[in-house]
Amino acid sequence: MTTRRTSALLLTISPLALLAAAPAAAQQNQEAVQEANVGQAAAQGDTPDQSTIVVTGTRRNDRTVADSPVPVDVISAESLGNTGFTEVNRALTQEVPSFNFPQPSITDGTDVIRPATLRGLGPDQTLVLINGKRRHSASLLNINGSVGRGTSAVDINMIPTIALSRVEVLRDGAAAQYGSDAIAGVINFQLRSARSGGKASVTYGKYYTDVDGVQNYNGVQANADGSPVLTPDGVLTLNYTGEERKRRDGRTVTLAAVVAIPLGAEGQVNVAGEWQDRNPTNRTGADPRRQYNLIGTALDPRERTINRFSHRYGDAGTEDYKVWVNGDHPIGSAEYYFFGNANRRDGQSAGFFRQPLNANNITSIYPDGFLPLINTKTIDLAVTVGLRGDLSGWRWDASLQHGRNKTDFLITNTLNRSLGPTSPTEFDSGGLQYDQTLANVDVTRDLALGFASKTSLSLGAEYRRERFDIRPGEVGSYGNGTFGGSPGAQVFPGFQPLIAGQRVDQPHSRNNKSLYAEIDSDLSDAINIQGALRYENYSDFGSDLNWKLAGRLEPVNGIALRASASSGFRAPSLQQQFFAAASTQNVSGVLLDTVTLPVSNPAAKALGAKELTAEQSQSYSAGLVFSAIPRLNVTLDIYQVQIDDRIVVTENLGAFGTTAQNAAVRAVLAAAGFPTVTAARFFINGIDTRTRGLDFVTTYRVADFVGGRLNLTGGFNYNKTKITRNAANQGSVSTIPGLVLFGRQESLRLVQGQPRTKINTSLDFERQWFGATLRATRYGKVLAAGADRFNDINLEAKTITDLELRFKPLGDRMSLALGGNNIFDVYPTKLPVGRGVDPDTGAARNYSANNYFLPYSSFSPFGFNGRYLYGRVSIDF
Repeated sequence: MTTRRTSALLLTISPLALLAAAPAAAQQNQEAVQEANVGQAAAQGDTPDQSTIVVTGTRRNDRTVADSPVPVDVISAESLGNTGFTEVNRALTQEVPSFNFPQPSITDGTDVIRPATLRGLGPDQTLVLINGKRRHSASLLNINGSVGRGTSAVDINMIPTIALSRVEVLRDGAAAQYGSDAIAGVINFQLRSARSGGKASVTYGKYYTDVDGVQNYNGVQANADGSPVLTPDGVLTLNYTGEERKRRDGRTVTLAAVVAIPLGAEGQVNVAGEWQDRNPTNRTGADPRRQYNLIGTALDPRERTINRFSHRYGDAGTEDYKVWVNGDHPIGSAEYYFFGNANRRDGQSAGFFRQPLNANNITSIYPDGFLPLINTKTIDLAVTVGLRGDLSGWRWDASLQHGRNKTDFLITNTLNRSLGPTSPTEFDSGGLQYDQTLANVDVTRDLALGFASKTSLSLGAEYRRERFDIRPGEVGSYGNGTFGGSPGAQVFPGFQPLIAGQRVDQPHSRNNKSLYAEIDSDLSDAINIQGALRYENYSDFGSDLNWKLAGRLEPVNGIALRASASSGFRAPSLQQQFFAAASTQNVSGVLLDTVTLPVSNPAAKALGAKELTAEQSQSYSAGLVFSAIPRLNVTLDIYQVQIDDRIVVTENLGAFGTTAQNAAVRAVLAAAGFPTVTAARFFINGIDTRTRGLDFVTTYRVADFVGGRLNLTGGFNYNKTKITRNAANQGSVSTIPGLVLFGRQESLRLVQGQPRTKINTSLDFERQWFGATLRATRYGKVLAAGADRFNDINLEAKTITDLELRFKPLGDRMSLALGGNNIFDVYPTKLPVGRGVDPDTGAARNYSANNYFLPYSSFSPFGFNGRYLYGRVSIDF
């Protein structure tokens, strides 16, 4: 059967993905019917054709993926499941070239709640939908030095793959259609909606790796008089063995199941559950720094016996419990529907190891130093109920939903130095909570226009209320005692009720009202146009009107052109407006006691803060779709996204300015009640950016290859962001002359902290009882920016190869999979150590000693864990 234009937009999708992608998730209860059709197609060995229906990017109920005027990727749950990683974010980055999921470490709560990005933009600039309805964001603000710094995004990993029927990724600005946040695009997760059957699976995996460039050691060198033998950069000389360190860690067990239960004669409810237990990984190197004070000029004997693999650098340990429900049932001439989730995630990550001689250690409590641990408990709850039907030719849909995300922090194996020898070693540091309540009404009608073959008009209204709360920690978690040193729990001081004299533990809320109109018209079989207008009014920053135009022209059968233009916006989140906390940050290897201030705080205003306004965007795209050759499909899309008044976090002011500027910042902080804090930061509408890129996708199918079906896919993304205006580097906005609010390091992280190029390729083969998936993903160069050029690290392009083999030893109902992710054990570029040459002065300089025990950059786009091997058993019933 012909595939013409269908798969041109399907990126790196296996045959199972294509077979499962056909279910239409159209809003008028067509999903269950389509899902049954897909099962029949799979049994017959067919693949979906150009009639595959999408519901993202349009409100028509018959728009196919091939005829969409904007690029939409359709990825089935089966395709997402053909990997050892059971996190949705990790699976998506293998499928979509413009989707990136870095895996940072030692970034506090971000170790456990990791954000993802689309088209190189911010994590909060992609709108996430569940069954076409807006999903609430996480309460956590990613405030540390990682990709997505300063954002609060949806925690996609809360969604179990087994609960899904498919995922639709709209790679185009869509704020006029869906509202704030849809600047980079939209990801719509469609939940499974079958009337019978189910599936259960058990996945077990573990890392088996030789850590590239990280060696074991068997002692410390000393001179005859016992004094240390130092390296040229001033650290202890260790006796390295020459053998790379082997690690067998990160054991992950995932139990997942979904069951469909009929409701009456036509309704259904699907209940999905997943339990995942992941042990932490650790890729630290040996710490060659001196741990104890010298005894005269001689080494303390404990230097020879202390464990120098004292840090924890890698994936956090997590335990997830996930329950998701999706159902619907006719009621008279209409239909009611409901879906929701209850999730809990317990996570544990580590901070920097506090050496025994560290000024903030108390040796009577920790004579050999301590590794403070951040324990997080995240509760995520959501429910949506709605009613839809037809009335006098209008298809209508009314719904009400509420979502809540709450994260609490318990800090263990720590102390509050200022409390002295009686300090507790465990503190409740408080927590964060975000709530969203939303009500909307959508109506759609087909119009009979003489000049068009089919036209649909959609109208809608939405009301959204948001709330953000900070729960203070216990007094000891942030209190300043009488013994000196840094106050508060080491690594994560508790949230305080007062920050610089301003009460911050009050609930903050706002509401938003919006109206939209959308028209989608086929002027002929070859021409489609689409337009949308949306008016938004926020109670805290005012109103905005956005528009979108898109069109598609197919002058020759099998060759089509498409283009779009739109405006967009993103309102500053409540987290960005009101988050306030003190913490210890690692900035270019230096530990800083830092305070994050709300923009309304007098101390922040003295340093240059202003009230935040919404980000404004202009997006343009143009593309070519080629499907004139049977079984070959090619798409090419170019795009540009211009964002004005982009919201960013300032530099850590007071840390890396001139001596006079640092002193002036610290004087402001001392006057505000932070005499021991060395740096401060806050949010600003600081920059304008322009992102330009290209998406190329090709798919080729062989219907009969050695008796089976073979699918070859390839995808390429080029993405470049440039800062076109930086208003934050003008000292006139601050009372401190020449103070740079958003300077070199943060600028480079934003524009070069993600790969400029990414290539996804895959080979999928299915024949009777055997199947195989081979994937290769090439991540382009990344710059891990430092405070100056000497500390900049260029991470080389790397290719990660994944392989999975599937067997059905007992028939179609049972499947056994064996595989590996990163089977060639590839690691990112290792950070330099020792002495180097300053490119600006030509003088010799020391690289940070941290590079010995933190050997890889957290900006690696594929992490730094090495080879992962796994097995999976699945049963369909």
